[in-house]
Amino acid sequence: MAIPTTAARGRMPRQIPFIIGNEACERFSFYGMRNILVQFLITSTLLQHVLAGQERELAAKDLMHTFMIGVYFFPLLGGWLADRFFGKYNTILWFSLVYCAGHACLALFEHDRLGFFTGLGLIALGAGGIKPLVASFMGDQFDQSNKHLARIVFDAFYWIINFGSLFASLLMPLFLKNLGPSVAFGIPGLLMFVATLVFWLGRRRYVLVPPARVQDPHAFSRIIRTALLAQAPGQGRAGLWIALAGVVLAVAALALTPSLGFVIAFCVALVLLLAGVGGGAWLQLERARGVHPDAAVDGARSVLRVLVIFALTTPFFSLFDQKASTWVIQGNAMAKPEWFVSSQMQALNPALVMILIPFNNLVLYPALRRFGWEPTALRRMTAGIAFSGLAWIVVGGIQVVMDGGEPMSIVWQVLPYALLTFGEVLVSATGLEFAYSQAPQAMKGVVMSFWNLTTTIGNLWVLLANAAVRNESVTGSIASTGLSTTAFQMFFFAVFALVAALVFGLYARSYRVVDNYRAA
Repeated sequence: MAIPTTAARGRMPRQIPFIIGNEACERFSFYGMRNILVQFLITSTLLQHVLAGQERELAAKDLMHTFMIGVYFFPLLGGWLADRFFGKYNTILWFSLVYCAGHACLALFEHDRLGFFTGLGLIALGAGGIKPLVASFMGDQFDQSNKHLARIVFDAFYWIINFGSLFASLLMPLFLKNLGPSVAFGIPGLLMFVATLVFWLGRRRYVLVPPARVQDPHAFSRIIRTALLAQAPGQGRAGLWIALAGVVLAVAALALTPSLGFVIAFCVALVLLLAGVGGGAWLQLERARGVHPDAAVDGARSVLRVLVIFALTTPFFSLFDQKASTWVIQGNAMAKPEWFVSSQMQALNPALVMILIPFNNLVLYPALRRFGWEPTALRRMTAGIAFSGLAWIVVGGIQVVMDGGEPMSIVWQVLPYALLTFGEVLVSATGLEFAYSQAPQAMKGVVMSFWNLTTTIGNLWVLLANAAVRNESVTGSIASTGLSTTAFQMFFFAVFALVAALVFGLYARSYRVVDNYRAA
């Protein structure tokens, strides 16, 4: 397809409403099914082989976080296919059809394990495949002449995500309770079909950046390989040894599959491989100069630096995604009206996001600037990770009171939801635009995939924590603290986030921000 004429200088691209409309419907479909998934699994016959009580709750949490790992892993596939072969538009459209098929399976196979879990797999593939591309495809509609509007649109993009999530969170738990799983999972499927249709209707207006079908001799992967393999007179090869150590440790992690399960073992192996190869290449990257242009080597260093930023946000996502599992399970044990379902509390999150995004942009950030403090992207993300830690201190305190036998109203969850949501706006909404702006033009899809991979790793930390509390020696040590296992985990994740915020802030002080929007 040809690339249409871009928008007039400084004007909002006319095709943006199609992308925003697609995202609103797609997010309704995704959050509509995800927010009822744990509640459905706990009460359905799909887990009838698991004993009731805490063990079934842990099994439901594991399934939900495993599903989320898939959703945020498959962006690697979608980004690669779009960047190398099909372009963003075609890849989004085709994966959306897979996504629709997955929703159909959930609605049709509510009592069939194979059919239902096949549906979850197809949704993970479809949602993951398009996840890195919709935001970067929207970014492609801007150039240097109107990039100042991009931040506004990225905020609007995140706002509309939460618009869809709000109504999904309010309605789907009630539909599940009163109309059954076929209707509760069928409505999100219908919305996904509408999302695909809306995206297709804008096909003649989009700016289509063609994929790089010919392998670039100075691509990121080739620069990394050159850096690791090149020898320098009088210098050792510490970087290569670190990379090889990462490979060996990754293989060793895969050998733990029988004890940890394939998903955990594979994700640990992926983390070790990325850390080893990335760290080793960082040490020897200057050796790629001369073989590759200086601009390409500088671009590779920029990518490695932004991947460190991404890695330091993973603790935030380990906390954030548990509002759909750990917090829902806590809510089940809290006092609430008969008509209210604990998973409906998740509607607070998108509702607060829709308030906080305009509040931050119109009130908070201008006020901070007047006091001489510029709320840069990295400063906002640092604060956001810290606020997520504070949210878990509060929810852990609630759990301690409940463990003491005092009944607690579910209204008490409003405070941790508010703190976590403020952190989300500062991390997720900011990080989306930051990831796009830092990605070299030829790697936008892949770098956005790595941004989504942060959620996969965040959910990995949750699975590892859940696996740990199944160990009798671990639970015995926790019992000696006087805390319940649930409360201990909550405080553990709070400390995890606060330490991550400290390290993130220290690293961000030396990070050099770049501008990789395409030229007008």
